[in-house]
This record gives sequence, C-alpha cells and structure tokens, in this order.
Amino acid sequence: MQINNMKAKIEAILFAAGRAVDKSELILALELSSEEIDEIISNMQNDYKEENRGIELIKVENSYQLCTKKEMYEYIYPVLDKRNKPNLSTAALETLSIIAYNPKITRAEIEAIRGVSADACVYKLLEYGLIEEAGKIDLPGKPMSYKTTNEFLKMFRLFFFKRITRASKI
Repeated sequence: MQINNMKAKIEAILFAAGRAVDKSELILALELSSEEIDEIISNMQNDYKEENRGIELIKVENSYQLCTKKEMYEYIYPVLDKRNKPNLSTAALETLSIIAYNPKITRAEIEAIRGVSADACVYKLLEYGLIEEAGKIDLPGKPMSYKTTNEFLKMFRLFFFKRITRASKI
C-alpha cells in the first residue's frame, strides 16, 4: 500500500463529499481494513498540523470530514456570509427551537406546546435538512419523533461545540 496514494484518495473523497464520510464508506471505497484507515487518517491529521494548512481533518462520531481551521474564520466569513441561507419564519424558528430543546419530540407534542398546527413548519424544516426523523415513539398510532441535524448545528454555528463534546467522550 502506498500511503501517499491512499492519502490522496481519502482527501479527494472527503473534499468531494463535502460532508462527514462514514468510516465504513471509506473501507468499501478503498478496500482497506479499519486499522489501515485509522493509520492513514492519523497520518493525514499530523500532516495538516505540521504543514500549517488552512484545513484540518476531524472525526465526527464514526465519520471523518475536512473542514477549515477555526483560526481562518476571519478570512472566510466575508465570503461565506454572502451565501443564501434558508429564510425561516418566526413560526418555523419557534418549532425548530422546540425540537432542539426536546430531542425525540412528536408533532402532537410540538402542537401542544405551540397551540397551533405544526405541519407546515415541520415539512419546511425537513426540506431544509435542519431536522430529521428520530424514529417512532411507542405510543398509540406510533407517531414519528424529530430531532435536529448536523446541518442545524452548522447553520447556527454550534457544530464546533458539539464536536468538542463528542471528542471528549472518545
């Protein structure tokens, strides 16, 4: 195995994906063992640190992702601030905050808190990828529950804090 060749392949996959790529996806794509992937990733992380690059390779649960270093924020912000952001109504923000505060909450529970129907807001938040289905609850009718996504954390600049929390558990 040529380690530089494998580093280039992993870097290309992570860059092109633009999201956290699960370790199992890398194993399948590159036909390497879990230990080999870990060794190459560790080597790449050291390279990024030693070469004083603007990006870093992070571990998110059992996935890996390329991201910019937090020290580069002041240079990136003027460019990223111009991108289109979802336009959320007050009702959608209210619904989102309820889901963020109460993971695995059902639509009926959201409606009980808000006092009005939450169908449109839930659909819009699902469309934007800010929430996702968290599974069915063991109640009559088996209602679907919802939770926030990593996209929500990125949008509200909370991803870094969640990453630190998860990394400290590892």
